[in-house]
Amino acid sequence: MTEFEKLQHSNTWRTWGPYVSDRQWGTVREDYSADGDAWNYVSHDMARSKAYRWGEEGIGGISDRQQFLCLALALWNGRDPILKERLFGLTNQQGNHGEDVKELYYYLDNVPSHSYMKMLYKYPQQAYPYQWLVDENRRRSKQEAEFELIDTGIFNDDHYFDVFIEYAKNDEHDILLKYTVQNRSNRDAPLHLLPTLWFRNTLNWNEPDKKPVISQIGANQLLIQTRNLGIYYCYAEGDVRFLFTENETNNERLYNAPNTAAYVKDGINNYIVNGQNDAVNPQQTGTKVSAYYQVTVSAKSSRTFKLRLTNQENSQPFADFDAVFTAQKANADGFYATKQNSLATDEERMVQRQAWAGMLWSKQFYHFNVNTWLNGDAGEIPPPESRKTIRNANWKHLIAADIISMPDKWEYPWFAAWDLAFHCIILAEIDPDFAKEQLLLLLQEKYMHPNGELSAYEWNFSDVNPPVHALAAWKVYKADEALKGKPDTVFLQRVLHKLMLNFTWWVNRKDSEGNNIFEGGFLGLDNIGIFDRSAPLPGGGQLEQADGTSWMAMYSLTLMQIAMELALTNPVYEDLAIKYGEHFFYIAGSMANMGDIEGQGLWDEQDGFYYDMLRMPDGSWSRLRLRSLVGLIPLFAVQVAEDKKWEKLPRLVSHMTWFMAQRPDLASLVSNWRGENGADSMRLLSLLRGHRMKCLLQRMLDENEFLSPYGIRSLSKVYEQQPFEYGLAGQNFSVRYNPAESDSGMFGGNSNWRGPIWMPVNYLLIQGLHRFHEYYGDDFKIEFPTGSGHFSTIREVADQLSKRLNAIFLKDENGRRAVLGDNEKLQTDEHFKDYILFHEYFDGNTGKGLGASHQTGWTGLVALLA
Repeated sequence: MTEFEKLQHSNTWRTWGPYVSDRQWGTVREDYSADGDAWNYVSHDMARSKAYRWGEEGIGGISDRQQFLCLALALWNGRDPILKERLFGLTNQQGNHGEDVKELYYYLDNVPSHSYMKMLYKYPQQAYPYQWLVDENRRRSKQEAEFELIDTGIFNDDHYFDVFIEYAKNDEHDILLKYTVQNRSNRDAPLHLLPTLWFRNTLNWNEPDKKPVISQIGANQLLIQTRNLGIYYCYAEGDVRFLFTENETNNERLYNAPNTAAYVKDGINNYIVNGQNDAVNPQQTGTKVSAYYQVTVSAKSSRTFKLRLTNQENSQPFADFDAVFTAQKANADGFYATKQNSLATDEERMVQRQAWAGMLWSKQFYHFNVNTWLNGDAGEIPPPESRKTIRNANWKHLIAADIISMPDKWEYPWFAAWDLAFHCIILAEIDPDFAKEQLLLLLQEKYMHPNGELSAYEWNFSDVNPPVHALAAWKVYKADEALKGKPDTVFLQRVLHKLMLNFTWWVNRKDSEGNNIFEGGFLGLDNIGIFDRSAPLPGGGQLEQADGTSWMAMYSLTLMQIAMELALTNPVYEDLAIKYGEHFFYIAGSMANMGDIEGQGLWDEQDGFYYDMLRMPDGSWSRLRLRSLVGLIPLFAVQVAEDKKWEKLPRLVSHMTWFMAQRPDLASLVSNWRGENGADSMRLLSLLRGHRMKCLLQRMLDENEFLSPYGIRSLSKVYEQQPFEYGLAGQNFSVRYNPAESDSGMFGGNSNWRGPIWMPVNYLLIQGLHRFHEYYGDDFKIEFPTGSGHFSTIREVADQLSKRLNAIFLKDENGRRAVLGDNEKLQTDEHFKDYILFHEYFDGNTGKGLGASHQTGWTGLVALLA
């Protein structure tokens, strides 16, 4: 069965997948503290001993869709103080630039059905430097770089293992596992390898008939019994022992209280590392078991370990093992061959395939019942009342138990609303059905607030992310239509009806003056501004946001576009197209003249740029002339449609013609109703007429301001030597361009929009440029770069920006990748240089990867820019 055939049976082929988180400790879900300090309520040190309430974590883990049964890899080199069962990293308070995983691992391959998956974990043979990483990062200031695992020199002499983790499915309930351990050292090295099966603790194990159990029934065979999944078997090849314990908390270690079970979660760790022979169950039964291989891997050699998890008994489980792997790998190659036939080089294909692999590996079972979390489980000690005032008390309706695409399963092992929208755009190119499911999931009643607000992320579901879901829905709809040859208008209708509620929430909650200027607040841009946009302003007043208002203009235009599409077959939607078209006009008018006062708008004619407006309680106002992405976001709000489409909607055309006759002041602001420069059959709606667009692009394409060799910076480089300064309410505020990590802790330890390159906004800028070119054509040219004397079409500029973003990952003329920075091991070693990390953001001057190291999520957009 090919990958395309499997996608026709997607629900069954996705029964098992990479749904185990890279980190469950330190999450809000597991935080039952009185003060909301999630990072310390369950720490990394506690994680091996504490049974989780809401999910599980592991290295290269898989599980079923409801995560009843999990499987992941544990390792021990004989020197570490603990088993390597989970990835280590710093908490937000420990890192000089916030939380960060301190491991080296790479997602190398995956397909939508997860019938073939591959990743690599690099495991040092020396003792893992846990304390050194904590101490050195704590010592460093915010002006210094993060201290990473590779900076310790632990890989310098090649004394490490490359551990390749591979899965292949023979069918949806027959999963083959292969671990290939390559000793890169020039000396033999011992290794303890422990593929581990365990049941998620569902808190009803006190009922004997509901408790699942794993038992050994043969020298190399396990029987797995559960009411949820039925019967499974696990086969392990070679010289192996099984070590059993229970997935129950070690109360004695953590809380100095009696254990409720004879064998506890860290029993296998204590048996191997600490030599506690009574820590595992001699009866060979339990809810957690490791297949224990103790070997020596010869220098420069490899060892392979094979297991099989299946719901059918098999007298020869490894007879067809290699054939299945070969077939599924070939299927994966065939699938991507059809997706990559337009790429010119193997290098481009490799980067794109690893980007898609990271997207597919980053799916996670996300389980969270907020009401139960707030009030506590029946029969358990109730959480402290104070936690109801800390976070998410007004989200009691949120009940999640779903597979969701995560930004980064270690750094951000929870969904983020606007991240997920970008994930769906990427995933639609390889798995449009899953992309549609994800968008609809977030709009369901169990996620969306009854008032229409979208849940942001678990640290604060009430925070506000940019409203990009309509754009994502449209992109997914068009990608799905292109792949299948027919439009899924039912999906588009379902999305539109829910997004109408969310749009209304924005209008009612984030337009305090009712003037179509929006105060979105945080908007995912962290500390890009001079003030913390999630907190009240010093001295009171309102920050009228150029970006919040532009996002809403884009939202209006996209909803209009969706309604127009649906109106082609159902005239009812023509009224909605009219409604959102008019709303766009009003937003454009307000951006030009707030409160109908000439010149009191977000556009600054002197600088040719959009700025936030500070409106004080006494009615006075001023523009915050800080040049940042805030002023470029109006470029996102652009739509182009051919006349032949408008002609099919005569009521819409008639109303718009009438409306613009009544309000010529608004019509003159939003570009041209009729095409120009030979594009008479096109109609353009945009916040920008040609003059303002050129002004913005002149700033954006200036290498002394926004234009970097690797994309568009988030803050103008002019503030590197001369920071922007502003005084308010007796306080002085300043913003300096930082090309890499932030030196400000304004919005958390790792928040940085003060200079680096971010893939999602660059992607939207490129999309906006494509729309402008579609309308203006090749005759409209702009100077690129600014001051160069070289003029390009808008399309050529968009293409050049795409090339600059791709240059982050692709080898340059010297064979170096910008994303890997200046580390020679990463750049030149044959076992490092072709493994790609898709970071959260990138140095605005050098392109080096920064922040979360596996945020393929939105950085995976580079797969669409190849």
